[in-house]
Amino acid sequence: MPWNELDAFWMPFTSNREFKSAPRMLTSAQGMHFTSDDGRKILDGTAGLWCVNAGHGREEIAKAAYDQLKELDFASAFQMGHPRPFQLAERLIQHTPEGLDHVFFTNSGSESVETALKIAVAYHRLNGNGSKTKFIGREKGYHGTNLGGISVGGLGSNRKDFNCLIPGVDHLQHTWIKGSEFTKGQPAKGAELADELESLIALHSADNIAAVIVEPVVGAGGVFIPPQGYLERLREITRQHDILLIFDEVITGFGRIGKPFAANRFQVTPDLLTTAKGLTNGAIPMGAVFAHNKIHQAFMNGPESSIELFHGYTYSGHPVASAVALATLDIYQHEGLFEQALALEHCWQEGLHSLSDLKAVKDIRNIGLIGAVELHPGDQPGQRGKQVFLDCYWQQNTLVRGIGDTLALSPPLIINEQQIHQLVEALRTAISKIPT
Repeated sequence: MPWNELDAFWMPFTSNREFKSAPRMLTSAQGMHFTSDDGRKILDGTAGLWCVNAGHGREEIAKAAYDQLKELDFASAFQMGHPRPFQLAERLIQHTPEGLDHVFFTNSGSESVETALKIAVAYHRLNGNGSKTKFIGREKGYHGTNLGGISVGGLGSNRKDFNCLIPGVDHLQHTWIKGSEFTKGQPAKGAELADELESLIALHSADNIAAVIVEPVVGAGGVFIPPQGYLERLREITRQHDILLIFDEVITGFGRIGKPFAANRFQVTPDLLTTAKGLTNGAIPMGAVFAHNKIHQAFMNGPESSIELFHGYTYSGHPVASAVALATLDIYQHEGLFEQALALEHCWQEGLHSLSDLKAVKDIRNIGLIGAVELHPGDQPGQRGKQVFLDCYWQQNTLVRGIGDTLALSPPLIINEQQIHQLVEALRTAISKIPT
């Protein structure tokens, strides 16, 4: 079947009819570049979709998958075991903050979030607090697309067509405040926004709230950086009221902001931490939930022969995904990629903020190797962002992500300074075409 028969595939998060009238097809990838179907090299400013942290086409990862497929293609983790996920879990907890010493494997960020929410409710029930079933999310938060994830998430476009959200969810306001435009790194003001949690606790009662879930750095909601002291204050309030704190690190995990996890960089330890994407460099679907020792121990107090958690997936700890994740960790460690975002942060920051002279630019936000260039909206919201996205792809041979009128950027961690400048200049050229 030729690749240009397009109708059968219902594409996710895509204007299908528009796309299929003028397809943007990527046919191969290596290092920092995709190759398009018309033979152009496309600089990847998005790490695929926040996930290809070590760059494309890594032979070590391909070999690990091939070798594992030959040795053991599949074995269930239900009442059976195979070595790879045990090895992987031991490797992973070497990089988490102290106490996050247990790993539950999933197949995606969405599944990781669902798992964390279920663990939170079950944990409180085991401790005799069965009324603690409510969740607090945050505006602009993205926690995947399962019903639990969109319920605690704060993106209206992801929720509006689905009138079957889980009950008992409330939301904190988002962390961006007027006056923080063009901040480099964490805004100095805004920690007080976390105090809104006290009001929500007064409204719902701590006796009814299981967990607060936030992205340390907002990704798909527009790339918003936490104000200084904000995450620390959330941790203080949740601990005071026996409410679990969940960090959704599907985007920030595995070196994206200069440490293995945002929890490491901000020195705030949550009770549960969800991840996916960079875990396997995007090569094979896999996710994980890290649980604090106190949570794991609460499940281990019943009869030894009992199933402690009635939850899991057919592919939890899949042998091939585990082998790929182990090979990915080897690359991260051998090439120092967990620290690379810090090494390049100044160059990245100065490059992005050099675009602040453009009249169409409303705000620029950055931390590690994450960035956002927000445009003043035109007559139709999102139109300008889409124009720049398309111009970058077709004319500048560069891939950026358009989130409404915000251009979101998250290149592979192997990017160099010359490629940063190339990405910035592509944006400058595209944005300069916007009439003002």
